[in-house]
Amino acid sequence: MKANFKKPLLFFGLIIVINIVSSFLFIRFDLTSDKRFTLSDVSKTIINKISNPIYVDVYLTGAIPADFKKLESETKQILDEFQALSGNVIYRFIDVTKEENGNQTLMKELFKKGMAPQNVTVPEKGKQSQLLIFPWATINYKGKECNVSLLKNIMGASTEDKVLGSIQNLEYAFAEGFNKVLSDKKKTVAIIKGNGETADIKIAKFLLQTRDSYHIAPFTLDSVASNPEKTSLALQKYDLAIIAKPTEKFSDAEKQVLDQYIINGGRAIFLIDQVNIDLQNLYNPEGQALAFSRDLNLEDMFFKYGIRINSSVIKDELGTPIKLATGEAGSQTQFQEFNWKYAPFVVSDSKHPIVKNLGGIKFDFANPIEILKNDIKKTVLLHSSIHSKPVGTPTIIGLNAVNDTLNLAQYQNIGNMPVAVLLEGKFKSVFENRVLGFKASNFKISSKKSQIVVISDGNIIENELDKNGIPVELGYDPKSGNLFDNKDFIQNAVNFLLDDTGIINLRTKDFSLPLLDKEKVADQYRKSQLLGLLLPLFLLAVFSIIFYVMRKKRYAR
Repeated sequence: MKANFKKPLLFFGLIIVINIVSSFLFIRFDLTSDKRFTLSDVSKTIINKISNPIYVDVYLTGAIPADFKKLESETKQILDEFQALSGNVIYRFIDVTKEENGNQTLMKELFKKGMAPQNVTVPEKGKQSQLLIFPWATINYKGKECNVSLLKNIMGASTEDKVLGSIQNLEYAFAEGFNKVLSDKKKTVAIIKGNGETADIKIAKFLLQTRDSYHIAPFTLDSVASNPEKTSLALQKYDLAIIAKPTEKFSDAEKQVLDQYIINGGRAIFLIDQVNIDLQNLYNPEGQALAFSRDLNLEDMFFKYGIRINSSVIKDELGTPIKLATGEAGSQTQFQEFNWKYAPFVVSDSKHPIVKNLGGIKFDFANPIEILKNDIKKTVLLHSSIHSKPVGTPTIIGLNAVNDTLNLAQYQNIGNMPVAVLLEGKFKSVFENRVLGFKASNFKISSKKSQIVVISDGNIIENELDKNGIPVELGYDPKSGNLFDNKDFIQNAVNFLLDDTGIINLRTKDFSLPLLDKEKVADQYRKSQLLGLLLPLFLLAVFSIIFYVMRKKRYAR
């Protein structure tokens, strides 16, 4: 009798010991081949900074489509990983649609905070119904709050591809959010003014987004005329300078200020329109305008750094939509959508963290960037499609270009023109062995390593204005209703240039999800349904027969 109880007692005793030991030791095993649930060292460093409770509210839950259920599940799993590192991470999922949560009031509150809902189409019993979901989360820490977007906008992608891209972005999204509320604003961004740069109202959305993470201030070059050396030293105190769509020529003194800023290790983003042409110029009775080269006096500086922005515009068969009036029906003007080839739809194929997993980006009258040989490392971030070509200037460009017929032969071996390039290395001054723009006691020819992003289109940082003159989301085109990924591209460039922690590198994390083939499921739906119904009954019958036979043999003895 004792022998019969010995093994069960040992078994239960072992379970008790294991439970006691496991309460003191916490071990997690990631058995996935792509290490999906293994947080990076960067994330671990950020989480270890948490000294007080940090609250995460996730609004992607409730009666949502199956594709988004996967995103909800992965969001919970990534938060579990953060919580495993720090018990101070406290999260909850809130169903916005539930009346007990004050759904209408909560929805309005989220919308005011910039968390716009997504309208998704859900197939239900042969019909299509519309459903509002909120793919957002908020992070609160010591009174500081940050919004986290859970759904990546990938224009033209299927829901499954959007979900996959969003899941790959989750660790980066939350790590960046945690870092925002944990860290004080330390880095400074200068918005260069004084040479006809784009107006603040046109970059309002960019400014609002950037000021959440960095100190941001206008910096005018007008004082160069009176005290250039003092202006140069003042600019060097900033960590990043943004030169957004200048339209007036830089003097040699102003150029020297920018040059010495970069030579001394300053980071910069240049958004340059090398050709004077804008879509608004075409909205006239003739429907056309002259495109001609713009002299900014920066060509020699870029040449010294290893690139040349050509004075031509890119015509790309992979364009973006434009709506034009085609006639009138009664008192109503009729509009039709056309492919506007002078506004390329650029999709990155680079693995660089600035552009990886981004959707399409809209350019307007972009200029080809030519890569030159020198010691500076060049990384092409974005380029036009294979079916694109440069159109030399001066030239007349008209809206009637939408009627141009497709001729692929004209694009032979001339496509894939760079429109955004990252430059990295020790830059040499454009004023080396030249007369200086002004005498400077601390002039340097070459010094610290720096990084520059050059984009051959100033329009991509500009937001549109609605009928009331209110800025709309950066990348949103009110005329076509499309949302492009301009905002994330610009913000990623800023984050990369100012990132000391390496958070931006989390965007390169790759893994695959075992998603169902919906077409295959639809084709074999009836077969699967019958198999799911009959197979359990068949297995039950087999086990019943086996059990009956074994029982009969046992008691027949």
